Amino acid sequence: MTESFRRSGEYEYPQGDGQAPSAHQQQHVSTPVNPEWPPPPAYAPGYADASGAAPAPAAPPAPAPAGEKRTAKGPVALLAAVAIAAAAVGGGTAFAFQELTGKDTVASSGTSTNVVPASQRGSVAAIAKAVSPSVVEITATLSNGTSTGSGVIISSGGEVVTNNHVIAGATSIKARTSDGSSYTAQVVGTDSSKDLALVKLQGASGLKAAALGDSSGVTVGDQVVAIGSPEGLTGTVTSGIVSALNRDVTVSTDENQGQGQGGDGQWPFQFGGRQFNGDTGSSTTTYKAIQTDASLNPGNSGGALIDSAGNVIGINSAMYSAAASSDSSNAGSVGLGFAIPVNTVKSDLAKLRSGSQS
Repeated sequence: MTESFRRSGEYEYPQGDGQAPSAHQQQHVSTPVNPEWPPPPAYAPGYADASGAAPAPAAPPAPAPAGEKRTAKGPVALLAAVAIAAAAVGGGTAFAFQELTGKDTVASSGTSTNVVPASQRGSVAAIAKAVSPSVVEITATLSNGTSTGSGVIISSGGEVVTNNHVIAGATSIKARTSDGSSYTAQVVGTDSSKDLALVKLQGASGLKAAALGDSSGVTVGDQVVAIGSPEGLTGTVTSGIVSALNRDVTVSTDENQGQGQGGDGQWPFQFGGRQFNGDTGSSTTTYKAIQTDASLNPGNSGGALIDSAGNVIGINSAMYSAAASSDSSNAGSVGLGFAIPVNTVKSDLAKLRSGSQS
């Protein structure tokens, strides 16, 4: 797999100023949100307010006197009008309705949208500029060192999707955004069967969420861009094409998901009946992956695989390295990388948000 594993003291994690990006950086993507994905809870599962008690539910409105007909006024009328318009014209107004109601909702789409200007579609520079603020570097402190990977911001309040093997077994997690701000992250939910995890950046607001696209429309030969933090090099951008679809990739489902077994920071996985980067162990799971020749290296795990319009179509998860840890002459990507399709991520969000630890 593709996050970097280092022993304690090899590298120090750089600390930022701790300040979240300003509110004007928040992305406003004109795309509909699938109603089957619930919005994030108003407070994290199990969290309480300062008094130690969970927030009390709002009291229901008083009924109108008999014979009296109430009409919506002010903001209520405005939201109702927007909701009606959303039903009529679709994506753009639907997302505007979510913004007006203040919901911290995933910016996602059933079809590709132009995150980058239409005139710059396919420009690696334009894609990198638009999506890099939505990709973070993740450093997980382990009992025997640190693990460095990447993550994708999916809501302005700091929800981040990454690989489960990036944060498995971590005693603490830090995340750094593209502007250098540093956050402590807490695990919300994990799903080792899909190698996915959801973490929440503490105290974050106004972050730029990535637009989640539709991986069902991806075809072999499509141009793609990968953004991540290989070897702690935050915001590294590479490009390539989709090499194949529906590849069966097998990974470990053990608690530590093979940490330290692969050598040189490579996480073990199976593909085409062969094992790469070490032994996956006896407890494994297999998922369908997008294969890409975009360069992936240790630390890219959990980062974004992006289409030519700037939509995230996959979460980078595994790469093959031909080099042994004792031979650096052939180190690095050989153009054989894999990503979890974004539709798999979207279908798993409700489970991850519920706090499931599997």
